[in-house]
Amino acid sequence: MTTRPHTPGSPIYDRLVEEHGDVLDEVRRLAETAHEQAERMLDWDALDLPRERDQS
Repeated sequence: MTTRPHTPGSPIYDRLVEEHGDVLDEVRRLAETAHEQAERMLDWDALDLPRERDQS
């Protein structure tokens, strides 16, 4: 996931960030963390299960 730096020029957005913090950036970071955790926890290759044969 890539984050885009905020470009100045949006006074409403700038004021909201001043008042509440950069919520979008925080959500992006949390989503990236959740994605990384899910990838580690759902790593089926680590189980070394036998592959199913093609039944056609």
